[in-house]
Amino acid sequence: MFTTLRNAWKIPELRKKLLFVLLILLIYRIGNAVPVPYVNVELLNEYFNANLSDTVLGLLNAMSGSALSRATVLALSIQPYINASIIIQLLTVAIPALERLSKEGGEEGREKINRITRYTTVGLGVILGMSYYFMLRNSDPSMLTTTKIWPYMFVIILAFTAGSAFVMWLGEQITEFGIGNGISMILFANIISRIPSGVSTIFTNVVADPAHTWYKYLLMLLGMLALIILIVFIDNSERRLPVQYAKRVVGRKVYGGQNTYLPIKVNMSGVLPIIFAQSIASMPATIHAFVNGDKTSWAYRNIWSNTSTVYAICYFLLIIFFSYFYSSIQYNPVEIANNMKKNGGFIPGFRPGRPTSEFIGKVINKITIFGALYLAVVALLPIITGNIFKINSLSIGGTSVIIVVGVAIETMAAIEAQMMMRHYKGFLE
Repeated sequence: MFTTLRNAWKIPELRKKLLFVLLILLIYRIGNAVPVPYVNVELLNEYFNANLSDTVLGLLNAMSGSALSRATVLALSIQPYINASIIIQLLTVAIPALERLSKEGGEEGREKINRITRYTTVGLGVILGMSYYFMLRNSDPSMLTTTKIWPYMFVIILAFTAGSAFVMWLGEQITEFGIGNGISMILFANIISRIPSGVSTIFTNVVADPAHTWYKYLLMLLGMLALIILIVFIDNSERRLPVQYAKRVVGRKVYGGQNTYLPIKVNMSGVLPIIFAQSIASMPATIHAFVNGDKTSWAYRNIWSNTSTVYAICYFLLIIFFSYFYSSIQYNPVEIANNMKKNGGFIPGFRPGRPTSEFIGKVINKITIFGALYLAVVALLPIITGNIFKINSLSIGGTSVIIVVGVAIETMAAIEAQMMMRHYKGFLE
């Protein structure tokens, strides 16, 4: 990996792209330190740590690099854009007009879909900004430095909305002029930014009780390294279905007659099932926090809390469900079989058409269950480890590790692809 980065730095074009990505991330981190006016940041941070750490807002706070708990201008981060992209993707499957636009519209159709996604992002930014303001006002009015509603409410909501639109623009700039996916790079930067505070907390705990805690963190560190190795292995794993194309004679030229394969990734849905599942499983705790419920009650500790057995079971089942749901959207066996048939391709041992689609469907189902179990294990391991060692700050650890490792692999692959065009030896050799 370091050899690849060193060789990439020697190429002027790649060096400019890497510097551009670093510049955009620097601008983003500076914006993440600018607070929204009329908000008491210290009280808000204490309220987040005491009441919202195990809710949906706790997940969003981790994905924003703790900006949500500090009420910065970019507190909403990339979440509105991610949610808008998912909504439009689902609507593309459900609404025939959008489906035709994405498949048959060409470059103009994709541009219209992107424009709709941007408008949806701004709309979600307004909704989330209003929700954030009313959460502050209803939970503890002292978290606002003013008791007046007009026009201060509009200033706060406008700041959050403008911040979400600006982050979306920064992500698009990285995608267009930098290396890798801009949205993924911003998420990567947010999660990495929390590492220093996490290390500081661990060091403080070890110093406070060195005789009883140091071995726990050593075991967790070894477990984290093993988890990273597992994620890298699964992320690069795929099932390759052999495909043969029949020879066709057109005039004096012969087309086809080649052997290739259809790759199906083991973890085809990425981290989305975990994010969806955690958002839904955390809803009861979120509602409980908004109504100022008692966090010491039996119902909360044994049912709603993200460290309870009931939560873990619901979390597990939701991950399985969303893994199958997302794979059904990504892969359509009938469409894949029809495309192969049109191009004269077939899977050895299966006739083109329905037999091929049924075989592909069975393979996808088998791979999906394995990928879903893998995601469930990765997501639940931090919860189980936290319950064993009595550390409650690990509930989103699996999600963070999958995102960080996935973005690192994706970025290195993008760098390697550009270097291969220039005949440089690198990481994938």
